[in-house]
Amino acid sequence: MVISRIADGIWRQVETVQDTVSETFFEPVIRLGVTGLARSGKTVFITSLVANLLDRGRMPGLLAASEGRIEAAFLQPQPDDTVPRFDYENHLAALTGPAPHWPDSTRAISELRLSLKVRPNGLLSGLQGPRTIHLDIVDYPGEWLLDLGLMERSYEDWSNDTLSRIESRSAAEAFVALAKTADPEAKHQETLAQDLAREFASYLQAARQDGFSDCTPGRFLLPGDLAGSPVLTFAPLRTDGPSNRGSLHREMARRFEAYKKRVVQPFFRDHFARIDRQVVLVDALGAIHQGPQAVEDLRAALSETLSAFRPGNNGFLSNLLRGKRVEKILFAATKADHLHHQQHPRLTAIMQALVREAQDRAQYAGAGTAALSIASLRATTEDEMKHGGDMLPVVRGTLLETGKEAAFYPGDLPQDPAHLLTPARQGAEAWLDQDYQVMRFAPAPLNLRPGDGPPHIRLDRAAEFLFGDRL
Repeated sequence: MVISRIADGIWRQVETVQDTVSETFFEPVIRLGVTGLARSGKTVFITSLVANLLDRGRMPGLLAASEGRIEAAFLQPQPDDTVPRFDYENHLAALTGPAPHWPDSTRAISELRLSLKVRPNGLLSGLQGPRTIHLDIVDYPGEWLLDLGLMERSYEDWSNDTLSRIESRSAAEAFVALAKTADPEAKHQETLAQDLAREFASYLQAARQDGFSDCTPGRFLLPGDLAGSPVLTFAPLRTDGPSNRGSLHREMARRFEAYKKRVVQPFFRDHFARIDRQVVLVDALGAIHQGPQAVEDLRAALSETLSAFRPGNNGFLSNLLRGKRVEKILFAATKADHLHHQQHPRLTAIMQALVREAQDRAQYAGAGTAALSIASLRATTEDEMKHGGDMLPVVRGTLLETGKEAAFYPGDLPQDPAHLLTPARQGAEAWLDQDYQVMRFAPAPLNLRPGDGPPHIRLDRAAEFLFGDRL
């Protein structure tokens, strides 16, 4: 196994050298990773980003577009033949058709290549013709990203930490009760292992619905063709010390290690380790609505997320010597269109506070980081309503559940993010002075002018930060 790892590492270094030389001297490639936890809007983000790069009328914040240096943009076959193609055309039709609806969410990894023909800028721009730059967008579930944090953990460590964290949650009652009846040192019985795994997976599904972010292992939520396999048939158990041969503890630990080796490690090696720009989408408003515990859970998950990255600069020599590193990471609070623009700075400040610990680590390692509040597809319009003698800033849109138009005021976000983060860290069960509401809006029918992509909020600024320096 050690020899296999060494050989695999050498081959990966050879691939890195080949890719680096090709990108440096021929056609540059930007590999943009797009991820986020449940309901953060990854599919809509990618669809709207590509549509707005193909028709750039709404992208003034992307300098290469506003300067007119992007001469053409076109989709090409992706370079990875074994990765499913991101279904851009059908997703765009869902959002912009006569009866618009939200497309299906991300359930597996996918990829799309968008090629841009760009004129250079600077002193030598008149001496050089346009060059082609490939933007390879890699879409993967955020739960898979959180799984990378398991690589450095033992089964015993993960089990005790997970059980301590979930014991007080109502959604975990059935699993915790079953786990307490199981003797880890008793002889392994497959029926008991399956019952434990099934209850644990049910808890993870419920936790995600309740707005919690620490839902690992991620493949329990999106099993795909691994459903029912031993690599997904384990669960956390209270353990202390070494296990006996043939025991439930020993078998659970073996399957946990198999999950890391057969599921997590190949994802890191084949996809994640090749990303050089990354956007992490976050449904911060949804977590705030769920309460302080969901906010603290989100903060911890975002901090854990960054530990999976290898941040730093991708210089030519550094690529050859140590492989690619993530140069830029954007943490984006989505669904900004659920708020009046007066509250967008507050949402951005909350997002910055949530990822402060993660940002400090990345910047120390040399990576550029930023936090933004965005809406990949604007589904609302802004208005004002009189309430108690005051004018409230509201948003109007079509409610997803009823199809009726409604005006919505979610409540005032605090100017100081500490008013949210402090009670969250202290374990408060509810907000004391405010009740933050969330509504689900359907996409609005669109009448796009030629040359305009779908309406958005700050998608152009997100693109400028992520890859504008390479155009």
